[in-house]
Amino acid sequence: MFDDDLARRIRPLVSRRDDVVEKKMFGGLAFLVGGHMAVAASGRGGLMVRVPPERHDELLAEPGAAPMEMRGRSTPGWLRVEAGAVEDDDELAHWVGIGVDHAGSLPPKE
Repeated sequence: MFDDDLARRIRPLVSRRDDVVEKKMFGGLAFLVGGHMAVAASGRGGLMVRVPPERHDELLAEPGAAPMEMRGRSTPGWLRVEAGAVEDDDELAHWVGIGVDHAGSLPPKE
């Protein structure tokens, strides 16, 4: 089950957009922008964040960031951010902003 408190902290950060939808996915609560998953309160704690592929390595070097793996494979363009790295509201806003901005830059899904 995902962290309800973390989801409550994410909501105001995404509420400035009118194209955000919440959806339970992968054991967490995902926030989709234009139909694209941007960020999620992970069922394993912390965040899953969609990142621009060209910034993947740069952002991976930030505290608490790790490659996101699915079925034992690293998923390019996605990072996991441990819960301790987003306890601070500014840090959470930083990561949510990256995910929302990137997902918002993609063509909307029908």
